[in-house]
Amino acid sequence: MKKLTLFLMTKKGYTLLADLIARFHPLFELVVIGRDASLDNDYHDEIASLCEQYGLRTRERTPELPIDTDFAMAVSWRWMIDFPAERLIVFHDSLLPRYRGFNPLVSCLINGEEQIGVTALQGAEQYDAGPILAQSSTRIQYPCTIARAVDLVAANYRATAECVLQQLAGGDLLTAIPQDESLASFSLWRDDEDYRMQWERPATWLARFVDAVGPPYKGAHTLVNGESARILAAQPLRDVRVENREPGKVIWIEDACPVVVCGEGLLRVTELIDGKAGASLLPLERFRTRFG
Repeated sequence: MKKLTLFLMTKKGYTLLADLIARFHPLFELVVIGRDASLDNDYHDEIASLCEQYGLRTRERTPELPIDTDFAMAVSWRWMIDFPAERLIVFHDSLLPRYRGFNPLVSCLINGEEQIGVTALQGAEQYDAGPILAQSSTRIQYPCTIARAVDLVAANYRATAECVLQQLAGGDLLTAIPQDESLASFSLWRDDEDYRMQWERPATWLARFVDAVGPPYKGAHTLVNGESARILAAQPLRDVRVENREPGKVIWIEDACPVVVCGEGLLRVTELIDGKAGASLLPLERFRTRFG
């Protein structure tokens, strides 16, 4: 039986471990746990507790960690792993070769993709370019928040991981298919600037954006009369003819929620908080408010 070192973090890593540990824990030699300070809950403690229940050895992530198992498997991992590529199994939140790179699930939701999913693949010198071991997809409907999408792809993680682990448990060679480079696309890294609302965009795009960068992320950033704020929920409305269209201006208030002019369409902001204190900013203090 082949042995693995697992590299796990976040809810995705915990959920996969919880789904598979009872069946496959004899394969797991060591579990390395990472932390993510940008999340409200990075599931570090939950992963550690589950490993303890099954008597699995755990270690904190360190820059230099020797791996002495046959294979290594990484879920939701953001650091390079020094290990032979053909024996490194990683998971990616897209149906490769599309959306290689960073935050692919966020990008899929913003773009309104009808399918989301997970790819299990071998490591490679270029990120997310390794041969594909397994894929699983789920059709979605909008609106769809990032929290909902993460829950949905948990089943895709389980399906792809089971496919790979069953081969390893049986002592079989892993079956891998090279990616079609002509179909490859990339999802760029995001920083605080990429959370900013772009009011010149269509309202339908902005509504998907708000849902895609909401909890467990910080939420869509905007300025309200020059002050920092976060939009956590919003819905697109049918457009009206605005003679002097200026994206970002409130056109009216509907059920105590501001309706904001976008480049195309209108956006009803239903959850708005202070960017620093986190307190609700609804209802607005004044009607003549500009979002920027």
